[in-house]
Amino acid sequence: MNVTPWTVEGTIDYSKLMDKFGTKPLTPELLSRLEKLAGSIPPMIRRGFFFSHRDFDAVLKETENGEGFFLYTGRGPSGSMHIGHLSSFIITKWFQEAFGANLYIEITDDEKFLHKKNKSLEEIEEQAKSDILDIIALGFNPDKTFIFRDTEYIKNTYKLMIKIAKKVTFSTAKAVFGFTGETNIGMIFYPSYQIVPTFFEKKRCLIPAAIDQDPYWRIQRDIAESFGYKKAAAIHSKFIPPLQGFEGKMSSSLPETSIYLADSPDVVKKKINKYAFSGGQPTVEEHKRLGGNPDVDVSFAYLRIFFEEDDKKLREMEESYRNGDLLTGELKAYTIDKINSFLEKHRENRKKAEKLYDKFLYDGELARSMWNKTYS
Repeated sequence: MNVTPWTVEGTIDYSKLMDKFGTKPLTPELLSRLEKLAGSIPPMIRRGFFFSHRDFDAVLKETENGEGFFLYTGRGPSGSMHIGHLSSFIITKWFQEAFGANLYIEITDDEKFLHKKNKSLEEIEEQAKSDILDIIALGFNPDKTFIFRDTEYIKNTYKLMIKIAKKVTFSTAKAVFGFTGETNIGMIFYPSYQIVPTFFEKKRCLIPAAIDQDPYWRIQRDIAESFGYKKAAAIHSKFIPPLQGFEGKMSSSLPETSIYLADSPDVVKKKINKYAFSGGQPTVEEHKRLGGNPDVDVSFAYLRIFFEEDDKKLREMEESYRNGDLLTGELKAYTIDKINSFLEKHRENRKKAEKLYDKFLYDGELARSMWNKTYS
């Protein structure tokens, strides 16, 4: 397997990945404490899709003591958003609602321009605006959420950014990110910006993100206390599998691997029926006799991660698929309906989001306060 902030390839062994990155598992004891504080646990966490953490126990302790935390996540506008991009935002929204926490969402248009050789800055900026509408459509609290584009907000953060950059040597950046002599100097400088939002409040920062983004927080944790801030905490998700199976993850640049948020009902149906890897048998007769394997079935994975909230219903479908009563075509049809129902609602919310754009970026309560600050 190959896992970096920019590349995810191969069959992922998540236990080995935790060992490699030095993270810890989300244990039943931690989940019990979370449930006690929040009253419930969302499916992505209770079903193990979020599986790893850094200092989540400290977040729980500080919440139990009344101190609380703030939230930070982000989006790199490299291409059209697909369902694989939503997991961190969905969990972040749950944390915001459960704990009333402030949320900062960084839109890394600078990093994507520096990283994508075939994209102009103007193209990246247009994609960023589109992505922001998709994020707003998920239903965050506009007075407790600040969405900012790096290229626009930099005047408020540059002094802090260069102080961070001064503490991070090239040797550290090279060791963490694998930079080479071919890496442009913008990419080498960029990690200092991604650390900045972890210093937006004196409370501990909690970052829900896929585990490939963890290297940024390793550097933050090395230098945070020297600035008088707490080490960032994180909870890590697994990767949303591409339609073809469980190697790598969905990719914006490969349409046949992904379900885009803008896909029409017919396109979703075609993609699931044509590309979604099945755990079923080659024929109906064999499937009824031998049963299917939901552990390798992509349609079932999407239901488990996103689209079937009812645990009892999911268990019944899993059992029925294993014993051969539920056919692959029926499982795919159910998944198609679930996805299309979600996307139809999302498109409606995205239209409403156009009227909320300025509030999240400039006019909301948290946004106004942020534009009045200079982080130095």
